[in-house]
Amino acid sequence: MLRKIIYFIGFCFLSFKLMAQTPNIEKIDSVKNIDLENVVVVSQQHVANKKTKILSSLDSYLESHPSVNMIKRGAYAWEPSINGMSTERSIITIDGMRIYGACTDKMDPITSYVEITNLSKANIQNGQSGSAHGATIAGGIDLVRRKSGFNHTGFKGSLFSGIESNNFQKILGTTLQYSAPTFFSDIDFTYRDANNYKAGGGETIDYSQFTKYNLSAISGFKLNHHSQITASLIYDKAVDIGYPALPMDVALAEAIIGSLQFEKHHIADFLHHWETKLYYNQVTHVMDDSKRPFVPIRMDMPGWSKTGGYYSKVLGKYTKHNWMAQLSGHYNYSLAEMTMFSNKPDEKDMFMLTWPGVATINNHLFIEDKINHSKQLNATLNFGIGNHYNQIKDQTGFESLQIFYPHLKPSKNRWLKSLAYKIQYQNKGFEYSLGTAYGERAPSVSEAYGYYLFNSADKYDYLGNPHLKNEKSIELNAGVAYSNSKLSLKWQMAYFNIHDYIIGMPQKKLIPMTIGAKGIKIYESLNQAQIFNTSMTASYQLNKNWQLTSNIIYRRGFSDTLNLPQIQPLTYQSKIQFQKSRIQAEATMQGALAQKEFSSLLGESNTAPYSIFNMAASYWFKFNRQKIQTKLGIENIFDQHYTTFANWNKVPQMGRNVFVNLIYSF
Repeated sequence: MLRKIIYFIGFCFLSFKLMAQTPNIEKIDSVKNIDLENVVVVSQQHVANKKTKILSSLDSYLESHPSVNMIKRGAYAWEPSINGMSTERSIITIDGMRIYGACTDKMDPITSYVEITNLSKANIQNGQSGSAHGATIAGGIDLVRRKSGFNHTGFKGSLFSGIESNNFQKILGTTLQYSAPTFFSDIDFTYRDANNYKAGGGETIDYSQFTKYNLSAISGFKLNHHSQITASLIYDKAVDIGYPALPMDVALAEAIIGSLQFEKHHIADFLHHWETKLYYNQVTHVMDDSKRPFVPIRMDMPGWSKTGGYYSKVLGKYTKHNWMAQLSGHYNYSLAEMTMFSNKPDEKDMFMLTWPGVATINNHLFIEDKINHSKQLNATLNFGIGNHYNQIKDQTGFESLQIFYPHLKPSKNRWLKSLAYKIQYQNKGFEYSLGTAYGERAPSVSEAYGYYLFNSADKYDYLGNPHLKNEKSIELNAGVAYSNSKLSLKWQMAYFNIHDYIIGMPQKKLIPMTIGAKGIKIYESLNQAQIFNTSMTASYQLNKNWQLTSNIIYRRGFSDTLNLPQIQPLTYQSKIQFQKSRIQAEATMQGALAQKEFSSLLGESNTAPYSIFNMAASYWFKFNRQKIQTKLGIENIFDQHYTTFANWNKVPQMGRNVFVNLIYSF
C-alpha cells in the first residue's frame, strides 16, 4: 500500500510542476475559484446539460464525481458509496429531507427517487462537512431539485425522448415551468422502460429489465417582499425491476414524498435567512422471485418505510463570521417481512419479520461558522449533537430477537456528536486546505435489528446486534488546487480512522435459515478500521475549442489483516472535448487497474483490469424562442466484456451501446 501511495503522490506532484508552467489563454469553461471545502455540482438549468448523454440516469452522473462510487446490482437503482463507505455511513437527502429505504437488500437507494431532468444540483460533501442533516462518517449528498423562482419568464417547457440500442431503453418526458413575480410552478414527468441488457460480446444479462415513472412538482407563492411558501411533491413508481446479481427481483418500488416550506429573508442585520420545512414520505418495496424459473423455494419480501420530519435553519453574518444553525428531527417506522411458500401442500408456509417494526426518533442540532480572517485565509468550524432513539414496535419481532439476546430491551437511546475544523488559504491562483474532524453514527436498522438477512455476495444470513456501540471516526483531510484561465488542477486526500467499525462476522455455532447459505454472520464492532482516499483532477485548455480533462482516484481500506469490502482500486479517466458554435463532441477513455486488495471474508474476489472508450456529439437548432437539441453517442465502443469492483457478484457491465437523445424546448 505504501508504495502505491508514494507513486500516486509523486504522479500528482509531477503533474503540478509540469502543468502549472503553461501560459494563460482563454478557457471555454474557466474555473476561477476551486472550493475545496464543499464539493458542489451545479447547473444553472438542467444538471443534464453538463453531460453529453443528457438523459442518462442520475446514477451515472453521480458516479462521475471522485468521491462517489455506485454499487451495481443490475441496471437500475445503483447504491451510492461515498469515500469507499456504504450508505449506512452517509446521509443522503432530497431537498434536505430524510428518507429511509424499505428494502433490506438496499435495492431502493434514495437517489432512485429523483430524475436528472428535475435536478438543479447535487451537493456532495465529504466527512463531517456533510453532517448538517444528521450523523455521518463518510459524508453526505443533498439532491436539490430545480425551481424556476419568482421572475417574469412566464410559461416555458420542454419535451424530450431518448432511445438506447443495447437494452432498447425508451425515455420519454416533459418539463413545464411557469414563473411570475409572485408565483412559480415546475412540473416534470419522466418515463423509462428497458429490456435485458447485453454485456460485451453479446451475452444477455437476464433479469436486468425495468420500467419507471417519475413525477415531480414544486410550486411557490410569495407572501410579501421577504416571505414565501413552497409546496413540493414527488411520486416515483418502478415495476418489473430485474436484479441479475441477486436471487430475487422487485415487483414494485414506490415512493411518495411531500413537503411544505416557509422562507423569510432580510430579518435583521445579523440574520439574513430563515427556512423551515415540514415533510412526509412513504416507501413501499416488494421483492419477489415469481419470474425466476428455478428457485429452491418461493419467497415474497415486502418492506415499508414511513418518515415524517422537519428542519429549521437560520443563516446570518456578524463581522467576519458567516454562520448557520439548523435544528432538525424526524420519525421513521421501518417494517419488512418474508414469507417462504411451501412446495408441499401438507406443509405450512413460513413467515418472519426481517425488520421487526423499528421506530426511530432522531433530533439533531448543527452549527457552522465560516470565519473570514482575510481575503486569503478563512476557516470553517462546525459542531453537531443528536439524539437517536430506537424502539421495536412489533411484539413478534421483539420476541424473535430475544432468542439471540435474552436480556434485550425494546428501546435504545444514543447520543451522537460531531466536530470539524478546516482552514483554507488562497494565494496567486493556488488554494490549500487542511482539516480534521470527529464524528459518530448509530447502527442502521439492519445492523441493529435485522433478522436473517441473506447476503448473496458472501452467501451468509445476517443477524443484527442491538448492543452495538456507536461507530466513531477521526478524520484528516487535505487539498491543493490551482486555477488560471487555461488550467485547473485539484488534489484531494481524506483519511478516516474508524473505531468500533461495524461489520458482519461468522458465527460457527448458528444454523442459517436460507437454503444454500454458508452460515450466519452477526454484526460486530472491530476495534479499528482505516480508509484512505485520494484523487487528482486536471483540466487543460488546448485552445479555444479543445479541452482535455483527466482524473485518477485511489482508495484503500483495511483493519489489521482484514481488507474492507467494496474499496475502489486505482481508477482513471481521460476526456477530450470539442466545442464550436452549436457543435459539441467528446471522446472518453476510462478504466481501472486490477482489484487485488479485496475482502475474501465478505465474498469478494480479484477483479481484472479494464479500459473502455466512449464517443458522443451534439448539435442544436434554434428558431424564434424554440430550440431542438440532439445528442448521439456510442458507449463501450469496442464491446469489451468487463466487470468492476462495484458490480455485485461480478455481474458484467453493459456492452456496446448507441444512444440518441432529443430535446425540444419552448
